[in-house]
Amino acid sequence: MSTSGIVALVAIALVAVASAFIGSLGVRVARSTSDFLVASRTVGPVANASAISGEYLSAASFLGVAGMILRDGADALWFPIAFTTGYLALVLFVAAPLRRSGAYTVPDFAVARLNSDGLRRMCTVFVLVIGWLYLLPQLQGAGLALTTLTALPAWSGIAGAGLVVVLTVVGGGMRSITFVQAFQFWLKLTALLVPAVFVLGLFLSDSRSLERDTAPDFRDATTVDVRTDAVLQTSETVNLVVDGTVDRVRVDGSVTWAPGRHEVAAGTQLKFPAGSPVPTVAGAPTTDREWLQPGTGDADYQMLAIYSVLIAGALGTMGLPHVLVRFYTNPDGRAARRTTVAVLAMIGGFYIVAVLVGVLARLYTPGLLATSETDAAVLLVPSAALGDGWTAWLLGGLVAAGTAAAFLSTSSGLVVSLAGVLYTDVLRGRWKDLRLAAVLSAVLPIAMALSVVRLDLGLTVPLVFAVAASTFCPLLVLGIWWRGLTARGAAAGVLVGGVLSTVAALLSLFARLPEGLLGLLIHRPAIATVPAAFLTMVVVSRMSKGEIPADVDDVLLRLHAPERLGLNHDRV
Repeated sequence: MSTSGIVALVAIALVAVASAFIGSLGVRVARSTSDFLVASRTVGPVANASAISGEYLSAASFLGVAGMILRDGADALWFPIAFTTGYLALVLFVAAPLRRSGAYTVPDFAVARLNSDGLRRMCTVFVLVIGWLYLLPQLQGAGLALTTLTALPAWSGIAGAGLVVVLTVVGGGMRSITFVQAFQFWLKLTALLVPAVFVLGLFLSDSRSLERDTAPDFRDATTVDVRTDAVLQTSETVNLVVDGTVDRVRVDGSVTWAPGRHEVAAGTQLKFPAGSPVPTVAGAPTTDREWLQPGTGDADYQMLAIYSVLIAGALGTMGLPHVLVRFYTNPDGRAARRTTVAVLAMIGGFYIVAVLVGVLARLYTPGLLATSETDAAVLLVPSAALGDGWTAWLLGGLVAAGTAAAFLSTSSGLVVSLAGVLYTDVLRGRWKDLRLAAVLSAVLPIAMALSVVRLDLGLTVPLVFAVAASTFCPLLVLGIWWRGLTARGAAAGVLVGGVLSTVAALLSLFARLPEGLLGLLIHRPAIATVPAAFLTMVVVSRMSKGEIPADVDDVLLRLHAPERLGLNHDRV
């Protein structure tokens, strides 16, 4: 293993040890169910905001945003905008009333508002679906980091991350991981900001420009191993050596690609000489000037896809179980609102730095465009810009530490939220144990991460947000703000939105999608599934308006009245 790999491995190990130590501090005070699930509702706004930011800024944010900027340029800016806007929607519509509901979990809120055990069970199913789908890219991000930085097998990163997360959660629950996630947020921000400042200094003194009418070029001779079938495109003539199948023809030797698209089969090896134009994934901008301008990609229905991403990000945030559970930990609704405003500032600043790293990656690691490994941009920019030396090794170690913090913090929050649902709604009798629930929450996603091919973070995370936006967002918004919602209407809406978005997500992850509008709606389903869920809830509730709960006015008063009036109570 190289020196840089050893430094990165040590940094990752130190983060794991520090997280376990900080989490152990929560063990001393985590003695009850309330401690385990909601930290006894005693977490202040600043600490809670740091913890929320720590678990929300996942491996997808730490690695994926810069990778999307590297590949798609200005059009990828909508992703961090959408993810940040979600917290604005939270503070306006959900944060304070949700805290006043006195619930522990989303299914618990469904019972508090609509008194329906059937709806509660349905919500439990979708909490598990969303949580497991979201855990998958976090664990695979751990595998990517370890493989890229240390050359160790990906399974070791997945298994190690899973073990650390389970031990941290089992040790102290929500009170424990609050300390851990707050620490991890500031570590992630530092790990992204410090290398960005170093590399930005080099960029400002570099003679090269990002406003060229040409494609970026390989700085060194590069070999690309294509792991899945791909369509690459180039705006210039490219000379390369191929060992595999290109454009449905078996080739073993030199090839000249004319401008246009070229099909490359899985298992093909492409060798590019230094200075060759870098081909990009079909649909992405091919030249640097196009990359800087919005709307220049040639993907079908591009604007429709952007609108769908905005809907998924802005509305899906309020449906993520590990985000919602954090608002139950605030002492009151006012603290919940203050927490959300602080989170907006924290994650907004983080995404600005992530976008900057993506821009720098276009100059220093353009070769990733041809490998479909753009998620590794953050990991490779320091060494690509600074070369081989202690400065690059130390900055690489810092980035490795930040990456470890990214997948550990989000995974911990997800496991706690899933454990809470399993404990309160699934486990019964002698099996009803909080720590057993935490272990069961992590087993399936760890097995999935070990068994499936690594997936693009830019693909998986928006799909999870789409499922959340299509299920819990309509339930929360209508449940908090519309007295006409019925249990039958809520169940129908959650079922319609959940089934449509989950099927679309699974097809996007594991099937070859058709071309055209249908393929786009499966790949980015929120623009269709969210309106379908809202409309179904309203129509079915209107049709069953005789089933509106008799205590609806009392419940809504409790959700919206200030805590000092004494109308709130915890649902244990």
